[in-house]
Amino acid sequence: MTGAPDAPVALRAVVHGRVQGVGFRWATRERLVALGLDGAATNRPDGTVEVVATGPRSAVDRLVAWLRDGPTPGHVTRVDVDQDAGPGAWSP
Repeated sequence: MTGAPDAPVALRAVVHGRVQGVGFRWATRERLVALGLDGAATNRPDGTVEVVATGPRSAVDRLVAWLRDGPTPGHVTRVDVDQDAGPGAWSP
């Protein structure tokens, strides 16, 4: 992501792999809090986890890096990221 590091952004990410039933959502919620982001992680019927977050761009960038590279519970095979230039695009 590019732009001012403290500019507010909204993120929606879909995390693929073995991410349900392994504590992935709880770990993601803890990471959201640690980064000072508002957000949530939700299991989807297709076995993925949807993560929504809003906050400073620099913190959202760190969340995306953590989702992709861990360490996370389970095994992440892919992270599809959609972001908006401002908060409010997705509600946590």
